[in-house]
Amino acid sequence: MAMFTSQLFRICKLFTIIAILFLQLNNCVCMAAQIINGTLGGGFSAGVATWYDSPTGAGSGGACGFENDVAYAPYNGMTAAGNKNIFQSGKGCGVCYQVKCTKATNALCSENPVTVTVTNECPGTCNNEAFHFDLSGLAFGALANPGQADPMRKWGRIDIEYQRVQCTYSNTGIQFKIDKGSNVNYLAFAIEFVNGDGDIGSAAISSSNSNGWLPMKQSWGATWSVGIPEGVSGPYSVKVTTIESQKTAVANNVIPANWSNGQNYRSNVNV
Repeated sequence: MAMFTSQLFRICKLFTIIAILFLQLNNCVCMAAQIINGTLGGGFSAGVATWYDSPTGAGSGGACGFENDVAYAPYNGMTAAGNKNIFQSGKGCGVCYQVKCTKATNALCSENPVTVTVTNECPGTCNNEAFHFDLSGLAFGALANPGQADPMRKWGRIDIEYQRVQCTYSNTGIQFKIDKGSNVNYLAFAIEFVNGDGDIGSAAISSSNSNGWLPMKQSWGATWSVGIPEGVSGPYSVKVTTIESQKTAVANNVIPANWSNGQNYRSNVNV
């Protein structure tokens, strides 16, 4: 009986080890897929696209803090809301992707890739797929052959291919949109129009009386915030560093001393 119990224990232990190894391997595979599909130069991968807003609408900048800027240059309505693997808890805000569909899946497809910027999150059922882009109505229609945007939108949902690409905002400086909850003791702003990676890994501000750089924290989406020490005031310079390439841009005195909530302040620098 003792021998049988000992053997049973060893068998159970073996199965436990196998189960742990399987879970670890599965997690590694999932993480690897996530990294590959979110890396610049990774090539096209399979995904899903739907659309929201009005048929020719610009989408929304809501979850990233961009508000109505999505309708104007340089976004020009070519935007996407990403599921959790794309949105990345806000770290995906500002990232650019090429998306396309093929005639093999839909005869209406032009097969020409269009470039979109992640400006919002698509929660809930968008996470039923690994990579789901909820495109603006304008961007979804742009996937179609000329003159077939409306028939394309009637499909509502299509299989696509996507790849991450460099953001290229020609002759456009990084912009800082002051969050409406900011005050003299707390400054927060959304960071937009970052070239290259498009994302933000870190941010900091400084002024003539700040005694160096004050590191900021990501509050939500592309909105970063910092507590303002007593006696510190603007104008403020802002330092932005991207995630993947670790490129840094410094916008000197871009936020004036008399800044206002909800205002945009455009710099003359980019990464």
